[in-house]
Amino acid sequence: MKTPFVTKAQLEEIAAKYPTPFHLYDEKGMRANARGLNQAFAWNRSFREYFAVKATPTPAILKVLKSEGCGVDCSSLTELMLAEKCGFQGHEIMFTSNNTLAEEFQLAHRLGAIINLDDITHVDFLERSIGCIPETVFCRYNPGGVFTLGESKEGFQVMDTPGEAKYGMTRAQLTEAFRALKRKGARHFGLHAFLASNTISNEYYPELAGILFRLAVELQEETGCQIRYINLSGGIGIPYLPEQEPIDIAAVGEGVRRKYEEILVPAGMGDVELCSELGRYMMGPYGCLVTRAIHEKHIYKEYIGVDACAADLMRPAVYGAYHHITVMGKEDAPCDHTYDVTGALCENCDKFAVDRPLPAIETGDLLVIHDTGAHGHCMGYNYNGKLRSAELLLKEDGGVEMIRRAETPEDYFATIVW
Repeated sequence: MKTPFVTKAQLEEIAAKYPTPFHLYDEKGMRANARGLNQAFAWNRSFREYFAVKATPTPAILKVLKSEGCGVDCSSLTELMLAEKCGFQGHEIMFTSNNTLAEEFQLAHRLGAIINLDDITHVDFLERSIGCIPETVFCRYNPGGVFTLGESKEGFQVMDTPGEAKYGMTRAQLTEAFRALKRKGARHFGLHAFLASNTISNEYYPELAGILFRLAVELQEETGCQIRYINLSGGIGIPYLPEQEPIDIAAVGEGVRRKYEEILVPAGMGDVELCSELGRYMMGPYGCLVTRAIHEKHIYKEYIGVDACAADLMRPAVYGAYHHITVMGKEDAPCDHTYDVTGALCENCDKFAVDRPLPAIETGDLLVIHDTGAHGHCMGYNYNGKLRSAELLLKEDGGVEMIRRAETPEDYFATIVW
């Protein structure tokens, strides 16, 4: 069972001031989570989490995480601009992009960000774009094939298929890229790889770490490049389903430490600094979409219409993703009704839940859609002229602050040339 981080009484009070729908974030929860991550990796000198800005590109959220020691991982020009406006600078910024524009590399370089190259052709392109090669540079690795983890009765668990991904360099290209970067002036090198998304296994990060640690030893021996950093990227997931167990981040950190001691230390690389670029893990459970039931419909199925739609949270519509729903005030009521919970878009996929067992829902009930703190509001769009909702922060002291206002028709029309 999932329990909202806010009560029905609190939500009714908030909704009286800020009309539904809105995304609400839990400052206390996100701070505790950031501290837990940092503690899990405190054994590694200068460990830093580079929060994936794309997950929740909201200045108030970025500033909270900055105060907990996090940097930011950016992937576009505007994300870099957002990072600068929030006070991040220099190596507090990681720039991990693909199919990159020259102006994006130029801004990343001006900010002193660490640049993480996605492709071997970007070595020369970066040099042409900024007129040099930075002293510190990362390269992204793609091992190809299928990434598996652990063995069960059915065989190895397939986590993802990096060979189908557009990101990163082959093993041979890494050697070539490192040598070229060294010739052009790079002095400190980093490795990065992202092999699987939303894993809920404590073994994923240690397994990935082992792959990258062994690769770092090989590359340093082959090229003579000093590998000082390894970016374990993202991929640690959250339990969207109520029966799923959350990751034990302390166990994850300990698993990575064992790989570090086993592989890097004997190779004389015990000074390598680790970092991560988590998004979903950092923010997913600490946000929810609050919406109100406004219609009910009884035809071949039972429908509950709410005032939010896929413009506010598109994951269920696009991926068929599961987001748990709590009907506030009816947490202990039997789930003896089966509903499709829908928005108002002219698309039949605009549903937050399909055939979902829920308590009886009445017009006016508040619904909390869980785990929208990452890849929620930020993926919104304006199809059907729908306007994106506000973002609110539930502060540690219990107060509520609007951190992004809801869009207005004037915003929607602002870019039109009549």
